[in-house]
Amino acid sequence: MTADLNPFKIAQAQLDDAAERLGLDSATHELLRWPMKEIQVSLPVRMDDGKVKIFKAYRVKYNEARGPAKGGLRWHPDETIDTVRALAAWMTWKCSVVDIPLGGGKGGVTCNPKALSETEKERLARAYIRAIGHTLGVDKDVPAPDVYTTPQIMAWMMDEYEAMTGRHHPGVITGKPLPLGGSQGRGDATARGGVYITREAAKVKGIALKGAEAAVQGFGNAGQFAAKLGQEILGLKIIAVSDSKGGVINRAGMDASELIRFKLAEGTVVGFPGAKPISNEELLELPVTVLFPSALENQITKANADRIKAKLSCELANGPTTPEADEILQAKGVFVLPDFLANAGGVTVSYFEQVQNTYNYYWALDEVHARLDNKMTNAFKAVYAMHQEQGVNMRQAAYLVSVARVAEACKLRGWV
Repeated sequence: MTADLNPFKIAQAQLDDAAERLGLDSATHELLRWPMKEIQVSLPVRMDDGKVKIFKAYRVKYNEARGPAKGGLRWHPDETIDTVRALAAWMTWKCSVVDIPLGGGKGGVTCNPKALSETEKERLARAYIRAIGHTLGVDKDVPAPDVYTTPQIMAWMMDEYEAMTGRHHPGVITGKPLPLGGSQGRGDATARGGVYITREAAKVKGIALKGAEAAVQGFGNAGQFAAKLGQEILGLKIIAVSDSKGGVINRAGMDASELIRFKLAEGTVVGFPGAKPISNEELLELPVTVLFPSALENQITKANADRIKAKLSCELANGPTTPEADEILQAKGVFVLPDFLANAGGVTVSYFEQVQNTYNYYWALDEVHARLDNKMTNAFKAVYAMHQEQGVNMRQAAYLVSVARVAEACKLRGWV
């Protein structure tokens, strides 16, 4: 990880800009630049061959002024404490910008989940909870799925926590399977929230979406549902998608459901019938109406930003655009829907799951969708109003809205 692409340095730089614009006092600014709590642990896990492997793992609680920490758990070979810090910071701003009463947290395990068996994944999941479970709780910190973690992994974690405490605590983990207290609508929530945001952005920018071309970089959970819901709700024509092994393009458009079936069967979109190959880099530079960066951080940088031609960039990944790239995209007229606004649908429905777990009553799918639409639409309107009022880009506007709310909570508590 090069210094200029260190995600936590980027998160701090974005916060610094907002703090200056808001005129925050030095103590509040310094408090918000750093996580308030961090845990780093080593997890011994017995593998299927009988050998014990040691995994490095992390949990960061960035700020809990507005409520208990909330944030996903990523399993990735390149996971570091700085990626987790950055993601915890972005979760803080994400919960704030959609105005839910939670703080920001994040977790990670440095591992290659593609090389683990199901039994090894279960042992790793339970080891993680045994190591940090004492810091979790519906009133303290609630993990959720993220990159390469699944509802099944969340189920194992919840079960381990309940075994430790001797009580039922379904709300301590969100993103669970439905039979264990998961919420309707959680599976596609991140992408659905982004699609709602894209719809609202198109309204204010006067962009027609029906039949407009779209490209999806990263065809995991968020990317798959972005393609599917983009077609179903917005009428987009999906012309290109990609994953870690490569991409495909068909100017006539591709059926999202067929793409998903092919991906699940083959493990990649590469080789999709009727499509030509395209690289991840080439996909980002296509002249489409909507681009969905849905992979990992630092995909659009100062090296390629001047070649981005999309009208709207809806960031479903965390941190896909660097600050230098933001300036270039703004000058080019690319309307960026920033990650912690655009992909906040996931944490919003995770919050809904916590609420339903707490009073043991569950909502129908259409009610979840309606509540999510309302939250995302109101968040977009608040950020867009700040964008117009202050003459800043949408990421800066989202920071101004969210940081101001967290700073106010810190002051009301008497912390600063």
